[in-house]
Amino acid sequence: MKHSTGSVEVICGSMFCGKTEELIRRLRRAVIARQRVQVFKPALDQRYDGGEKVTSHAGMAFDAVPVERARQILDLVARDTTVVGIDEAQFLDAEIVPVCRILAARDIRVIVAGLDTDFRGEPFGSMPVLLSIAERVDKLQAICMVCGEPATRTQRLVNGQPARYDDPIVIVGAAEMYEARCRLHHVVPGREDHL
Repeated sequence: MKHSTGSVEVICGSMFCGKTEELIRRLRRAVIARQRVQVFKPALDQRYDGGEKVTSHAGMAFDAVPVERARQILDLVARDTTVVGIDEAQFLDAEIVPVCRILAARDIRVIVAGLDTDFRGEPFGSMPVLLSIAERVDKLQAICMVCGEPATRTQRLVNGQPARYDDPIVIVGAAEMYEARCRLHHVVPGREDHL
């Protein structure tokens, strides 16, 4: 089945909020509807299954093609593909924005998942632009690991302590390095120097 018009959907939020699970849910529904689906992810993300799948923290998985640069997606999308999924979009270069626009102009439904903010609580990569060009945006919430309230932030921990503001932005990890936190319990030492 071909879509009459293309679109861009963005699923965002902190770590552990279910972004990849929601992406996989939408992709599986597209498969049930007999749509041709292809999924891509940054080659940088090697956390699960040798990098050949998008995998949620809960263990749901969907086959994916790892790419080094966003432009590669355009060369890899088959002529009959109607749905393209892209996981961990915050790790891809800025070309992800024109790639999504081009795919949508080809009448492809593009579903993008990624962190909208980094561990410092600041906009992450090209996600802010993707949010602004999307026809649909879903911002999911996790549960704060400190108080149990809704969490919208990703807390990076280094030896059990909050990472400092000037620490590297990109460090791929999971529960051993990150927690979901609410605004109140999200701590970034050194951020006050950058306000």
